[in-house]
Amino acid sequence: MRIYTYNNKAKIFYSHKHDFYERNDFMNRLTDFFKVLSDETRLRILVLLYHKKLCVCEICGITGEPQPKISKHLAKLRDMGLVTDERQEQFIFYNLNLNNIIHKEILNKIVDNADKYPQLKSDIEKCHNAEKFLETCRT
Repeated sequence: MRIYTYNNKAKIFYSHKHDFYERNDFMNRLTDFFKVLSDETRLRILVLLYHKKLCVCEICGITGEPQPKISKHLAKLRDMGLVTDERQEQFIFYNLNLNNIIHKEILNKIVDNADKYPQLKSDIEKCHNAEKFLETCRT
């Protein structure tokens, strides 16, 4: 940790893998993560991707949401670095990408308690048969 002053204000910087981040950057990332979780569709997507990588059409089939809505939310999650995408033939599969230990622990707690939330429980059950929704991408 290093403390610098600028205009008589102390700034605290933390070193992580040779990069320096202002303390506010860490706080912004954390609040942005909670904003992501505050949206039901994005929360459902993260819980699904926690269990397995999925294609957009599989996520649409499981959640019952339209493809443009799911794609918009996946783009937001990708922009935040929470998911990555990988092309396999004509499909683009999304993977959960939780490098931040705090984000990972929070999502672990949510998934561990998913059986208490009927919507999440239903989504997880449907996730086991997600391949049947790939047909909707082929048409």
